[in-house]
Amino acid sequence: MPDQEKISSRNQKVKLKKNRGRTLSSKTWLERQLNDPYVREAKKLGYRSRAAFKLIELNEKFNFLKEELRVVDLGAAPGGWTQIVAQKVNTSLPNSQIIGIDLLKMDPIQGTTLILGDFTEEETVNSIKTLLNGPVDLVLSDMAPSTTGHKKTDHLRIIGLIESAFFFAQEVLKEDGCFVAKVFQGGAESSFLKVLKKSFGSVKHFKPNSSRKESSELYLVAQNFKKEINKNNML
Repeated sequence: MPDQEKISSRNQKVKLKKNRGRTLSSKTWLERQLNDPYVREAKKLGYRSRAAFKLIELNEKFNFLKEELRVVDLGAAPGGWTQIVAQKVNTSLPNSQIIGIDLLKMDPIQGTTLILGDFTEEETVNSIKTLLNGPVDLVLSDMAPSTTGHKKTDHLRIIGLIESAFFFAQEVLKEDGCFVAKVFQGGAESSFLKVLKKSFGSVKHFKPNSSRKESSELYLVAQNFKKEINKNNML
């Protein structure tokens, strides 16, 4: 795996020349991309997104990726997290399987099954359950909702998305399974966290170094799923 400290230190500043056809926001975004060492390293290593490094760091911290594992990656496009899972999990083993799902179409990733669909729809959930050859060890979600700029509306969207991911995890996780999801500072209500803490033996937050400093994103890592207790803890 790449050295995180070396990546973060590779920062040769690139400044774009003025272009009448480029808006200020697009110019700012492009400069940020060009000056982001994680973007450059992702291209170098063939990762589909810089988000791959976030999963690498999360796994280094919490050690949830194993050689024999069943994994579902929610909102997987463009496939950065699914790629890392495919590197760690040996899908030739009988209890290993990797499924990625998104509303956007993804190019194939060897050793994985990629589904085009909405995981919040019952029909899609049933399709995933049919594909699964056993209960899931790990549910991943690096999803973020589209924002409106209206604070209360965006807060509700954040809560709704993480709750939907958790409801799905409840359906498929095995005893002692793990749930890893993106949240935002101030974006997870106490009532939801209480349910998580009852449903899992350990619930922690972590911000990877590869997460941009200006971003309010955090990652929630819930381990040791209590399947039997969880039946009585639905939101």
